[in-house]
Amino acid sequence: MPSGEETRRVEDVVARILARRGTALASTEGQDTRGDAGALEREARSGTRRVHGLSTELEDVSEVEYRQIRLEKVVLVGLRTTGTEEEAEVSLRELAALAETAGSEVLDGIIQKRANPDPATFLGSGKARELAELVAANGADTVIVDSELAPSQRRGLEDVVKVKVVDRTALILDIFAQHAKSREGKAQVELAQLEYLLPRLRGWGESMSRQAGGRVASGEGIGSRGPGETKIELDRRRIRTRMARLRAQIRDMEPSRRTQRASRRRGGVPSVAIAGYTNAGKSTLLNRITGADVLVENALFATLDPTVRRSTTPDGRVFTLTDTVGFVRNLPTQLVEAFRSTLEEVAEADVILHVVDAAHPDPAGQVAAVHAVLDTIDGARDIPELIVLNKADLAAPEQLALLRSTLPDSVVASAWTGQGVDELRLRLQDMLPRPRVAVDVVVPYSRGDLVHQVHEEGEVDSEEYVAAGTRLVARVDPALAARLDQADVSESVLGDAGA
Repeated sequence: MPSGEETRRVEDVVARILARRGTALASTEGQDTRGDAGALEREARSGTRRVHGLSTELEDVSEVEYRQIRLEKVVLVGLRTTGTEEEAEVSLRELAALAETAGSEVLDGIIQKRANPDPATFLGSGKARELAELVAANGADTVIVDSELAPSQRRGLEDVVKVKVVDRTALILDIFAQHAKSREGKAQVELAQLEYLLPRLRGWGESMSRQAGGRVASGEGIGSRGPGETKIELDRRRIRTRMARLRAQIRDMEPSRRTQRASRRRGGVPSVAIAGYTNAGKSTLLNRITGADVLVENALFATLDPTVRRSTTPDGRVFTLTDTVGFVRNLPTQLVEAFRSTLEEVAEADVILHVVDAAHPDPAGQVAAVHAVLDTIDGARDIPELIVLNKADLAAPEQLALLRSTLPDSVVASAWTGQGVDELRLRLQDMLPRPRVAVDVVVPYSRGDLVHQVHEEGEVDSEEYVAAGTRLVARVDPALAARLDQADVSESVLGDAGA
């Protein structure tokens, strides 16, 4: 029996977990993010929130309903095998934030310390029984585990607690399914869900029987022939067929995205990709820099589909800013693979703007998690990176000082208040690639489009009007330099600046 002191300590841990909506949301708790940005999308999302009174007991649902059931009242479960107790609490608080983003009501949470997960029930047998009592006492209908469960572990734990068990991966997939709005985003999420579901289909009784193969199937072996393709086998075949179609659809959509990127490249417009942990303030920063009206919400994974907006540097150069999906610790492999085409936006950028929540209890862990995902994208770690310590208005001064010493090249800013954004724009201006070819040309007055393009994409040192046309001394990219060379009346292209 646990001592009174140990019981009080466990109760304190649970209280800390439930006291905040999760560390990823706590830093902006209470902040009014309604405004005008993304108001229509926020209203649409609020209309699809979870509903109360939905039964989720296992004996009441069919296999299809089991996969589509909506979460309601949940109990959280964490397992600490390595690391400190504080790290385990931070992870479980983040799980609480994920659960609430999915529309659930978090009732309680427990953390067990053991060397390795139990191969049968994930938790030890005694802790699993304690969890069953906790679920019954709170009237919970779902248990969410802060890890990815093997199919046998999920079934074993369900047999003990008698309610539905969901792991961290399934929870994140559920949030993505709620938030995806573009055709490509929906296809990517569905593919990830099916990849997760395929090895986890379960059947009972006769649904597990199979048609015999080999010589038995040829008529040898009385009583050995099964009833043919069973329900679970049929489900698997249909899922594989659907997955093949989704992969084909995503491949068909990729050329459109590549064409858009190539169009921006042909125009010589530099690109900046905003990457970072979920709810670090990426969309707010995009709105602050570009004046866009992108959805801003104090929720995890509010942004799934890339959003591209144009902006200008302080010296007048045009560049694009792309808001990408947020990352999280232990991001499911299925999602990384399914969103490969979306993550290519990061790999194609000239600069990665890495946004970090400076008010988070573990910002270093956030940075490590983002870098772990970037490592899976070919070429992403070779791109210049500018780290932005966001939410400076909410972070403690000593934490900011510690982060600045750990990340000396970072910029301290607040996308919410505008603090440090001017410095950020100047740093971006210095990091963006500059046109390489210097030209001294006279452009005929009939080619005003070229003059405009030079102002948009190049750097103009001087401009004067002469009899033959507009004389420009500027720096441009090689493609535009070639077009200017053809239109030049004076035939005075100076050539590459580095020559």
